[in-house]
Amino acid sequence: MPIDVGSWEQFEEKLKELQNKRLQSKEATAMRISPFLYRGQSNASWPLFTTLERELQGMDNVTFSRYFRVITRIKPGIETFTGRHWNVREYPKFEKWAKEKDITLMLLELGNPLNIDEYRYMTHLRHHGFPSPLLDWTRSPYIAAYFAFNEVSGMPVDQRPDKVSIYVYWESSKGFRTHSHTAGNPYIHTFGPYVRTHQRHFLQQSQYTICIAYSDEDEEWRYVQHEEAFFRVDADQEILFQFTIPSMEWKKVIALLDAYNLNAYSLFGSEESLMQTLSLREFHLNENDL
Repeated sequence: MPIDVGSWEQFEEKLKELQNKRLQSKEATAMRISPFLYRGQSNASWPLFTTLERELQGMDNVTFSRYFRVITRIKPGIETFTGRHWNVREYPKFEKWAKEKDITLMLLELGNPLNIDEYRYMTHLRHHGFPSPLLDWTRSPYIAAYFAFNEVSGMPVDQRPDKVSIYVYWESSKGFRTHSHTAGNPYIHTFGPYVRTHQRHFLQQSQYTICIAYSDEDEEWRYVQHEEAFFRVDADQEILFQFTIPSMEWKKVIALLDAYNLNAYSLFGSEESLMQTLSLREFHLNENDL
């Protein structure tokens, strides 16, 4: 259920309450404080779609191994252009491994030193626009706010959505580990922040999740929508919060973030993002007449 707030200040108050709740949880007393992950979206009506789901709207879900086959096929072209190399497994070997039902072990192996290049490769694709099953989050609510409000700033007034969203994901053992690994039940896995990849990953304090479910029909794992997993959690196990904020707050929020040097240039580091930052300051945030 979305939590509607009337202003940016009210959002900060609600977020502080949520952060205090986390610190007072049983996990905190056991010194296992799980971090919040945040995601900003410029339209409150949009679901939590990955770029792969947006690319394949109306098509069947993609299997874990089929997606790997695709990105393995394109790898020589990417390596030729970038001069980089990723030591990932050949597809037949990966397909056999991916059909194993021990999903916990499978996903943990993607992040261990033996297979870390596969995670590196997937994050590289994600940051350069190739459709990805990785849903990107940030450890900063203010970076999430930038992504929620920045796109609104460039929209004509009559095309702006009424509200933007900032999602807060509490990856606590209370919620995350209750997802069943049995057939049909969706499972969310979070990948950690430390991986050698594009610098934007660190500038944006990125982390990623994938959501998959085992299909007895296919006898393998398939990517599914994140909301299928979140909606299966019992009512008293709140792990996802959606805050909706009026889009008319955009100028106040963007100006505040820019004062803290959170802008397109600091988050992307390119010449194009520098131009975007300067134009936003001069044409929208500058109180002086042109």
